[in-house]
Amino acid sequence: MENKEKDFWDKAAIVLHPLNGLLTALAVALLGYYTSTILRQNETRQTNERVYTELMSSREQAESGLRKDMFLSIIQTFLRPEAAGLEARMLNLEMLAYNFHESLNLKPLFSHMDRLITASTDPGKTGYVNRLNQVAREITTRQLVLLEQVGKKFGRTVDFDKFRASHGGLELEPEKLTLDNTEREFMLSVLEINLQRRELTIELGVRTPRESSQAQRRPFHVGYYDFPMIDNTRLSRDQRAAVVLNQFDEGGADLTLVYFPGSYASLKEKVSYDEVVERLRVLSESGQ
Repeated sequence: MENKEKDFWDKAAIVLHPLNGLLTALAVALLGYYTSTILRQNETRQTNERVYTELMSSREQAESGLRKDMFLSIIQTFLRPEAAGLEARMLNLEMLAYNFHESLNLKPLFSHMDRLITASTDPGKTGYVNRLNQVAREITTRQLVLLEQVGKKFGRTVDFDKFRASHGGLELEPEKLTLDNTEREFMLSVLEINLQRRELTIELGVRTPRESSQAQRRPFHVGYYDFPMIDNTRLSRDQRAAVVLNQFDEGGADLTLVYFPGSYASLKEKVSYDEVVERLRVLSESGQ
């Protein structure tokens, strides 16, 4: 056979050929190391997630058990037939309110405690009334702070002299609020004032231009013991509106209306199937 002079590429092939096997082996080794590292990291992450989930589950079960025992112990104070002093009842109501105000309608207990204090001959009952109202205002403030972060609000002042001169009800200035691309007009009318109970009878009107020209109206009572997460008005698109009494004296009252998503209502609120379907429709329309 005729010998041909080897060119540059032939010489390069002779030099590099042994390196091909080495590079292939190195690539396989690196791929194996990288794959095993990823597998170990995934396994470690899954183990950590499982341990964290088990710890959180155990913690939630322990906390739920503690809260259940606390609730039963406190509520028995109000239900058992033997009488308890105002101080003991007041302390138990405070513990119940501060720990369960998001999931229980505590207005009946507050009203019951108010009646007990009023009927009591205890010389310090004025202090208990102030203490009871202070607890109610603190709970209202806690809930308002949360709802204001996710919703909208406005405030109105009720002048009792103007109400008396109105002869039939005092209409307050309306306000338009927009939440999640839904604009509503809110109208408040004061129908009645109860100075003794520190309570107002309010008519709330809600008009949603995108849905109807007619206003949805609802009369209700509002006092210190009506908390917005519990006592609120259901609106379309899984939303809520609540009126809060901030201050009440002989000359007037200070009100706040808060407009917020229904998901932040009390834990006792059950979402209806219609609201679920409506929420899915809204999400579909918005392309989320």
